[in-house]
Amino acid sequence: MQRTFLAFQHNAKLYSLQTVVQAVRSVASLEDANKLLFKNATEEDHVVVTEKTIFHPQGGGQPSDVGTISATSGASFDVSAVRMNATTDGEVLHLGRFKDATSQFTAGEAVTQNIDTEKRILYSRYHTAGHVLGSVVRDLLENEVANFDELKASHFPDSASCEFQGLIEGKWKDAIQARVDEYVNKDMPVEIDFWDEDDFKANGLERLMPDRKAMGMADDEKFRVVKIVGAEVYPCGGTHVDSTQHCGKTSVKKISRSKGMSRVSYLLP
Repeated sequence: MQRTFLAFQHNAKLYSLQTVVQAVRSVASLEDANKLLFKNATEEDHVVVTEKTIFHPQGGGQPSDVGTISATSGASFDVSAVRMNATTDGEVLHLGRFKDATSQFTAGEAVTQNIDTEKRILYSRYHTAGHVLGSVVRDLLENEVANFDELKASHFPDSASCEFQGLIEGKWKDAIQARVDEYVNKDMPVEIDFWDEDDFKANGLERLMPDRKAMGMADDEKFRVVKIVGAEVYPCGGTHVDSTQHCGKTSVKKISRSKGMSRVSYLLP
């Protein structure tokens, strides 16, 4: 089965999409590796695969979208979780439950996807705010903290944080907050682009170059990058708002340190 086309990577404000069902599978029929992706699933749940999707799968620190998939036949499916298939490269699995167990989709049927817009916007704000925070901390501390590097981030609303290599002292909290406020208030545009290895080299960002083979990408595919104009560029498959101002007040909550690493947590209104 071909890869699922990730429509949200090209238009994060596409909240409804017409597509075609490729497969419907019971949770019981999933491979063990995919069952582990949906630990809370029940026997009543199914997985739907579509040709295209606007549902962002959980990954890259961002929660999955939720919403509905419906057909003109009257069949309707509530999507509760979305993941990338653990055994089939590039395929998106939509987990959920049919509103009427006797009315299900068939392969080849045209359907309409609708995501929870409010949650999508919230997740996009958190994701962009995480990029702002990461950019600020690098800008301020790259030459101040021994062995500094950016590691990973969580953009979940209840646990949003960015992790860094190196020990960041608490005395930097006010400076980080002031610079974050500056970036947000500047209304810096957030742009999506697609780069190859030469683009990373031309921009002096070899350190960010993803591993093409590890990602299962073809030689002619380009990497998606998110640019905060005037600040930082990150390879990223997530959804974002159009400018830093749309993040809203981004509060730096706490700096914690453990085993040579630091975590800077943040919160949005």
